Amino acid sequence: MLMTLLLQLGADANLRNSKGITTIEMLFTDLTFKRGDISLRVRLLLSWGASFILDGAVWRNILSRARKWGYHKLAELFSKARKWGYHKLADLFESKLGGRRCEIVNHSSRPELNGKTCVVDEYLPESNQYNVTLETKSKEVLVLNPDNLKRRDRTPQDCGYYIEFKNGRTIRHDFDSNEDCRAFVAALNNNNDETQPAVTEESKAAAEQAAAELLAELGLDDSPSKPSNGCKAKKSKKKKGGKKKRK
Repeated sequence: MLMTLLLQLGADANLRNSKGITTIEMLFTDLTFKRGDISLRVRLLLSWGASFILDGAVWRNILSRARKWGYHKLAELFSKARKWGYHKLADLFESKLGGRRCEIVNHSSRPELNGKTCVVDEYLPESNQYNVTLETKSKEVLVLNPDNLKRRDRTPQDCGYYIEFKNGRTIRHDFDSNEDCRAFVAALNNNNDETQPAVTEESKAAAEQAAAELLAELGLDDSPSKPSNGCKAKKSKKKKGGKKKRK
């Protein structure tokens, strides 16, 4: 929920650190694997357009040649994920649309699906198809061909669903159409009188706190700690009015 709030406020899903490492790469470490399941965070980032260097066939080709050319560390990233049991997660990166948010197009047997969005859950290599979940209240699961899917990453204005932080708790809003979702977000952003805006002081504070907690969790919070105002050492003041020297 906290990561979603940050992305809704405009956080970059492809943010890199000073070494050029992407957000998703930071999650593929033994440290984060030990702390618990990272699948939801990785899938969330993918749906918002995050990348892991390269996708699809190009990435598979690199992996197949990685050890041959001495790039053992690169090849070990996914073997490390499989070692911790994240086989489906590793498989996502071996397909072009794995984990992505997509728009359904050119569906002849069910034309009412065209224009709706879904999230790709799994690639089926035997049939070269994808298991997807519709981004509607029904959450219908479908099997679609690659030709029926067009990548459509989430944006703050077109996020598919909306997480609202209100009165100290988070509320998830699901919709039956993208038009309804965009209208809801626009109303939050534009109506400052009767409707609570999407970006409030409360949500900003929650986002800043979430960012700090996320950096700490990933072990990236290397900023020096600053003493609080109440802990500042008091400077001793020199007394005025000592003995004057005689001329």
